[in-house]
Amino acid sequence: MSDLVTGDAVVLGLRPARLPSRALAILLDLVVYVTGYVLISVGLVLATASLDGAARAAVSVASFVLVLVGVPIAVETLSHGRSLGKVACGLRVVRDDGGPIRFRHALVRGAFGVFELLMTFGSVACIASLFSERGRRLGDVFAGTLVIRERVPGARVMPVPPPPPWLAGRFGGLDLSAVPDGLWLAIRQYLTRMDQLDPQVGASMAARLADDLVARTGAPPPVGVPAAAFLMAVVHERQSRDAARAFRPQPVPGAAPVPYGQPAPVVMPTVAAPVAAPVVPVAAVPVPVAVPVEPPRATGFAPPA
Repeated sequence: MSDLVTGDAVVLGLRPARLPSRALAILLDLVVYVTGYVLISVGLVLATASLDGAARAAVSVASFVLVLVGVPIAVETLSHGRSLGKVACGLRVVRDDGGPIRFRHALVRGAFGVFELLMTFGSVACIASLFSERGRRLGDVFAGTLVIRERVPGARVMPVPPPPPWLAGRFGGLDLSAVPDGLWLAIRQYLTRMDQLDPQVGASMAARLADDLVARTGAPPPVGVPAAAFLMAVVHERQSRDAARAFRPQPVPGAAPVPYGQPAPVVMPTVAAPVAAPVVPVAAVPVPVAVPVEPPRATGFAPPA
């Protein structure tokens, strides 16, 4: 793992590629480029058969520079550091700060690659990579780049073994606030790998970790409890507390705090009671009075037929 610090003071944990994977990626790239160069050279020889020797030599040099130098530079620039061989091996070229490379980085790498890879058959690049802490060749040093591994196998997370049933809930009163995260990590790593250790070595490690845990909690060591079982029970107690804290219902604003270990009361939403309509006495209701309606008077106009 290589710790690269960006301009924003962010530490990037990158895995630099080593010599075998880089050599395989370069070999795959050279096979593709040399095959293309041979095919293009054969076509150019047939096409320039009528020209003189100087013209054929100029065309040959131009094809060499274009195919074996220009094409790799263009591929790394357009793919941001991932050629065909690097894609097959899970590698990528990045800057020293972890960012993607640009044309100037690919140009410097390609220019030094003519000397390191083609003219010396990769011997200079191998020597420089072996003496470099991060496996860089001369082109990477002068270009300010680094070849990293993109496909990193994920670490398998092993579960912590459960404590014996007779220890369940026995350490519920321990104060675990003073235990640092580094000690928790060391205890977890021991519990997940204690079956792979020598019995005597594992017992001594468990006793040392248990003593450190007892010193941090301030409680006396339990009598008759093995050190490994004590560590399992305390880790299980911490996991139970974290789970209860994570899935604990949120308190209602303005309500009294609920002590630890008791369920929070369920507050039902209040529903306003329906408002009854006012009752009006019968005597107060006005009685409509019938008004006589006069019949319409004749106007002398007959309706249309």
